[in-house]
Amino acid sequence: MSRTAPGFRVKVAVARGIGMASRTSGRGGGTTLPGRALIRMAPDALSRFQARLAGGTTLISATNGKTTTAGMIAGILKTVGRIPVHNRAGSNMSWGVATALLDQDGDEGLFEVDEAWLPKIAEALSPSRIILGNLFRDQLDRYGELETIASRWASMVADHAGQTSFILNADDPMIADLGRDESGARRSGITHFGIDDPSQALPEAAHARDVKNCRRCGHVYDYERAFIGHLGHYSCPNCGARRPDPEVSATRIELRGMAGSEVEVKTPQGSATIALPLPGLYNVYNALGALAVALESGISLDHAVKGLADTRAVFGRVETIEVADRPVSIMLIKNPTGANEVLRTILLEKQIGGDEEQIDLWIALNDGIADGRDISWVWDADFEPLAGAVRRVVCAGTRAPEMALRLKYAGFDPAIIEVEPSISQSLDLALRDIPGRLFALPTYTALLELRRLLSERGLARDYWR
Repeated sequence: MSRTAPGFRVKVAVARGIGMASRTSGRGGGTTLPGRALIRMAPDALSRFQARLAGGTTLISATNGKTTTAGMIAGILKTVGRIPVHNRAGSNMSWGVATALLDQDGDEGLFEVDEAWLPKIAEALSPSRIILGNLFRDQLDRYGELETIASRWASMVADHAGQTSFILNADDPMIADLGRDESGARRSGITHFGIDDPSQALPEAAHARDVKNCRRCGHVYDYERAFIGHLGHYSCPNCGARRPDPEVSATRIELRGMAGSEVEVKTPQGSATIALPLPGLYNVYNALGALAVALESGISLDHAVKGLADTRAVFGRVETIEVADRPVSIMLIKNPTGANEVLRTILLEKQIGGDEEQIDLWIALNDGIADGRDISWVWDADFEPLAGAVRRVVCAGTRAPEMALRLKYAGFDPAIIEVEPSISQSLDLALRDIPGRLFALPTYTALLELRRLLSERGLARDYWR
């Protein structure tokens, strides 16, 4: 901070004092309030901090998986002794990034960034690398249609071309297209990652697939295979746009339910096998993106593989916590595609456990601003395959009755559905007389309430500590 103007140093000190007071009070706000205060006093604060990050900055954005991907990258960096300034608590707008820069020392930045805020934060921080994981329909009342975000990202990529390396998901047609210029030619400084194991393809295309038409010409894509929603191997029969061959790819994937997966990868540095401790195909995508970032930033394949093998779940992203002597597996749901992958993981765990295995669910559906006021997405999530496999489900949150109604239409026996809006009381109800694991599926603000509850009970750490 020695090169900053005295006036800015005073504002930084004031913002840090505000953060300390907020945390001491125990009222929360520690991940946002200091940054909000600083940006209000100095709107150019991020640009001023940028000079401090001489080791470069990596930005991660996606609809699903950015928190986990950032955590994976941080773990890989740790294996080589690099500790970045990282908004690990998940506050991913400008004030969350500013708070991390206020609170942490380091000459390297690693920030997950909200989709709508990415162009502005990229302009302020001049990042060395930007990884773009996916775009799914999410909070349309706040973001608008996917094309709106994709267009803003396309302008950002063009603005930073030649200065920033981009790591793009080859299997998402909207993301992969950002790696091409207006003529359709591949831009320089682009690395792609994706899945090349056909055994993981869905038996049929998702009915709620978010991307169907080519961004170039508007024609409907042909899909050879789809893995998650619209992520897969695609081509446009009209203009010839197609999935690029990824430099970093998963050539064999063995999903092992909640135990994680084994993934064989092919990279420019050779091939390797990753023992990934996090479950689900979506976490394979997160790992591939993190691996591509690591290799692009000069980390060896061996160190990257070790870092991924040591990955631990971020709170609420398939983390299991013991509550009342029962394992509670917490999995955030916030849009149809993400929810479907969580449900897919739960069904796989049931298959591994055997036909006699019964599922206990706690689903907390909130409609706060951070969740999106529009909860109609639950009707596009495929709860139907769980009908008949669930022993009991407790519906919680501000929209608990609507969640219960959705499950009834999905074929759940009404006798096994209980409604209790209170997060605390509903969790205790769900754990009552439970024979084994509870799968807890909260939306974002319900996850924060759950985290506070478990912290108060001494079962989880305060998220700002």
